[in-house]
Amino acid sequence: MIRMWQVESRLTHCRKLIAKEDCRKAFSIPMTKRLNIADRLRKSAALYPYQRAVVFPAGRDRAGRVVYSQLTFEQIDRESDSLARGLQNWGVKPGTRIVLMVRPSLEFIALTFALFKTGAIVVLIDPGMGRSNIFQCLEEVKPEGFVAIPIVQWIRRVKSKLFPHAKYNVTVGGPNWLLGGKTYGDIRVDSSEAFHIADTNIDDPAAIIFTSGSTGPPKGVLYEHGMFDAQVDLIRDRYDIQPGEVDLPGFPLFALFNLAMGVTTVIPDMDPTRPAQVDVSKLLEAIADQGVTQAFGSPAIWNRVGIYCEKHNITLPSIKRVLSAGAPVPVHVVSRMAKALTGPGADLHTPYGATESLPVASICGQDVLSHTAEKTRQGAGTCVGHPYAGVDVKVIQIQDGPIENISDAVEVAQGEIGEIIVKGPMATREYYRRPEATKLAKITEGTSFWHRMGDVGYLDESGALWFCGRKAHIVETEQGRMFTIPVEAIFNEHPSVFRSALVGIGDKPSQTPVIIIEPEQSQFPNSTQEQQKFISELKQLGEANELTRAISKFLFHRSLPVDIRHNVKIFREKLAPWAAKQLQ
Repeated sequence: MIRMWQVESRLTHCRKLIAKEDCRKAFSIPMTKRLNIADRLRKSAALYPYQRAVVFPAGRDRAGRVVYSQLTFEQIDRESDSLARGLQNWGVKPGTRIVLMVRPSLEFIALTFALFKTGAIVVLIDPGMGRSNIFQCLEEVKPEGFVAIPIVQWIRRVKSKLFPHAKYNVTVGGPNWLLGGKTYGDIRVDSSEAFHIADTNIDDPAAIIFTSGSTGPPKGVLYEHGMFDAQVDLIRDRYDIQPGEVDLPGFPLFALFNLAMGVTTVIPDMDPTRPAQVDVSKLLEAIADQGVTQAFGSPAIWNRVGIYCEKHNITLPSIKRVLSAGAPVPVHVVSRMAKALTGPGADLHTPYGATESLPVASICGQDVLSHTAEKTRQGAGTCVGHPYAGVDVKVIQIQDGPIENISDAVEVAQGEIGEIIVKGPMATREYYRRPEATKLAKITEGTSFWHRMGDVGYLDESGALWFCGRKAHIVETEQGRMFTIPVEAIFNEHPSVFRSALVGIGDKPSQTPVIIIEPEQSQFPNSTQEQQKFISELKQLGEANELTRAISKFLFHRSLPVDIRHNVKIFREKLAPWAAKQLQ
């Protein structure tokens, strides 16, 4: 069955073509379910065969300059064909679950598209989520093979009893002595004929991508080929991304969108699992060497880049847009980046979404600085902008249990904080082998569904969405609910505060609200006298705002724990028990 959003999308496209008097194209669009996201690479290779597709920093020459290796779109398409042919000959077929744990590289891109071409399901697990979480994720997936670096293959071999079905094992970036399976070179099968991309459908699974686990155990999100395809169109159209542009993605998966859009990917010299520790000088070197026009990364990256550029009086004239996702971008980061982006119309954009549904809405830095920043400082939350075209957003009354049907959900009034739900072609349908989690996160509406973001916020009079925190982080006091983002913004205004975290101690609905402060590094209060003075100033800030008047407990923390993926979302689950212990 073709979903209504797909029919509506095709009809809208037809109307546009008819308006341009191109009836032949309008009525030749096939109403088919057949789709494989690798078709996008094949199309890019046909349109831009000699354009660089992927550029990788391979080392330095004697003069200290970076030496880059690269593949054109035609070359990466042929390389992925060779790998797909070898994998298929070996036995990999549509639906085969293959764990991909390869460092960002030319090989990572080629292997990902090779697996898509075979119809296999690519399993992506964040290596920074911790050993126990990784094994839990793998146990759920029951992988049929690993395409991974040697250390992962060693672990797979030692723990072979945990992976009885893993027979398609490819070692990448080293020999496979005693590891079993094959190497990257072993699976390459060259041919003059193009590989026949698997005849997958729009609703066939393409990947299982695990959440970071910042608000609970990591869950495998099942991505369909049609969802990837929709994401490409939504991102391209919202930001007017053009073929031939050059992107520097701080998150490896974004490189896949680039190839689908005819955009060159420059792989940054950084550890993608530690964006907060990025070497800014290496990023700026790549931007200058390759004429980067777009860059994507977590707010932790742009915080460091903005500070570095401000300190050294550096601007980035080649960049048209910076995209930052993973958490709200602090106003001071937006402000610093605005000074660094000096090209015509250049701006920082913040797409809002989640692993289960991305993108949902977006706001640009200029709008933040000119319209919403002052409201954010006063506790209004963080404005994440207007929804993407074709994406519906509602705010409903907060409810912890499942909601079977949209008729059971009650929308709140404009400006009232509630639970955010979304519907659109980019929303994932289910968690892999987690029926209870799926039931809790999805709301049925006829043949379609709404996804519960797990976030709270509200819609303003212009239709813009404001984010007020995670539903799981609401502090329930006897005086009422307290939401993290609005409350923390009040205390973040103190000049010595780097960031803060609101947590609740005790049982709901009688929790005691506690603010945990991470001061600027040079401002940490080491003596009792300094702490008392700092707390007195924080209390004055809190008493001046009705949102924070009831808070009387303050603690200091040298470095708040953050999520493993973006290094910026505060891990409040870890802080609550810590705070309870400190207050004892």
